[in-house]
Amino acid sequence: MAEPLLNGPNLARPGRRRPETYGTTALAGIEEMAVKAVPGHTVRAVRDACEGALVRAAGDRAGAIVDPGAPMMAGRSLRDALESFPAPWIEVHLSNVGAREDFRHHSALSPPASGVIAGLGAAGYRVAAPAPPAKIEG
Repeated sequence: MAEPLLNGPNLARPGRRRPETYGTTALAGIEEMAVKAVPGHTVRAVRDACEGALVRAAGDRAGAIVDPGAPMMAGRSLRDALESFPAPWIEVHLSNVGAREDFRHHSALSPPASGVIAGLGAAGYRVAAPAPPAKIEG
């Protein structure tokens, strides 16, 4: 079963959008890092600006890596879907959201997450990718 890598709004533009905040690695490179970090597992990348599409993509999978973008602050439908997610999932942010504007300091998604990684740039995905399979396999 494929592990979804879910990327929300504006995440089609890392490497071009505010590189001082989000880094210089393009989304394709970030996805490639995640795939290489879990040999023997399938990672299926989904990027969509629509929260509903991310909810559908989460489905009933074997684990997930989620960079929700802005829906982290008010993504109630995404949170509801991930709360009932049957496997471990990791919330990832390219930037250190705690060091940014006050409105970014609280994530609606963090409480049900198995873990949260923020501020490591593209390397955060490489760190996050093996975590769900490792938790599933014990």
